[in-house]
Amino acid sequence: MMNSKFEKVKSYYERGLWDISRVRNAVVKNWITSAEFEEITGTAYEE
Repeated sequence: MMNSKFEKVKSYYERGLWDISRVRNAVVKNWITSAEFEEITGTAYEE
């Protein structure tokens, strides 16, 4: 089950409101996991 923050981050990214650096920052803030980052952006998460 996806959390609401995942859905929010995904929506922001897909709508062009957030760039990849903001999605990466969502991982740092523990809003989403690195696996969810990869699912949203299609690229591997690197710290």
